[in-house]
Amino acid sequence: MYTKTKHIVIDGRIRRASTGRPVDRFLHHLPELDKINRYTVLVEPTDGISFTAKNITTRVCSYKRFSMNPLQQIGFSWMIYRLKPDLVYFTMTGLTPLFYFGKNITFTHDLTMLRFVRAGKFPEWLHQIRMLGYRLLFWKANKFTNRIIVPTNFVKEDLTNYSPSLKNKIEVAYEAGDLPKAVKASPPKFKVQSSKFKFLFHVGSPFPHKNIHNLVKAFEKLKETKPDLLLVLAGKKEYYFEELAEWINSRKFADDIIITGFVSDGELKWLYQNAECYVLPSLSEGFGLPGLEAMSYGCPLVSSNATCLPEVYAEAAEYFDPNDVDDMAEKILNVIGSNKIKEKLIKNGHAQLKKYSWQKMTKEILSVINQEVNIK
Repeated sequence: MYTKTKHIVIDGRIRRASTGRPVDRFLHHLPELDKINRYTVLVEPTDGISFTAKNITTRVCSYKRFSMNPLQQIGFSWMIYRLKPDLVYFTMTGLTPLFYFGKNITFTHDLTMLRFVRAGKFPEWLHQIRMLGYRLLFWKANKFTNRIIVPTNFVKEDLTNYSPSLKNKIEVAYEAGDLPKAVKASPPKFKVQSSKFKFLFHVGSPFPHKNIHNLVKAFEKLKETKPDLLLVLAGKKEYYFEELAEWINSRKFADDIIITGFVSDGELKWLYQNAECYVLPSLSEGFGLPGLEAMSYGCPLVSSNATCLPEVYAEAAEYFDPNDVDDMAEKILNVIGSNKIKEKLIKNGHAQLKKYSWQKMTKEILSVINQEVNIK
């Protein structure tokens, strides 16, 4: 319990981004867990979030996330200084402005951006400039923060190896998986030759580190013994999906790979519940929320053994080497060909989910905040 009310600023601008679920869940549980301190939550202009708790207010922040524009950096820094916080919680590395040096804690999800991000739709020269900017923000955020929150022990070790000087200020707060939404499952709108079809499932943007190209190659190997099998890739269509679709169209089994585009909650629920298994071929994750989501819907999980994933999923997944297409195909085949293995993975998945809680994560982050605001 605090001995004196403190003012804490939370940078919540990424709440609605694809990586913003931990922020959203933290803000959801915050009112019930701290009724003493005063909080100011910075939000984007179009974010309609509000709080009934009297000690939590929102403030619109028009400064762009991750911008290297000097005017943006100076303006955002000055905005925070004027709020006179006792501590700022920056909810992602790179949000910390270059010219703010007050007491703060930072959430560093992983080091994926430093290793796997490619130019994408940007010219290579512009991509290199952007990455220089990101590296500067990453260095500033971790170097000058008082404490660093990470989602797994793997990330703690990875960040320590990257910068040994950070070791003594890193704390682990595991994320969690959401329970299935109370929506009615509805079959997706895309058409197939049969209403009863067998398919592998993956959802999410096919960024380079997601390794979807190897998943497609493994699927092609599976077609040799499972000719009726389909691969369903769901997610909002944008640059990387367009690039992936063009590549898939040149492949032998292009007609058996379905790129759905955006799917509703009801369609997503149906896909999880009817898939032969969920495949997560990622080369790098900080926590691995999609796998837990699959478990929550009772979908068997076949996962890469890279980075933090074995730590998070434990005995609730069948693992493969993400760089070995043959191994990926073999492990998928092991699962879809055995009801016994499927049932074991589903049972272990339900048990694994119980180890994680968004409320527990919020309590652990608040504990770090408590400690820092009371250090004189």
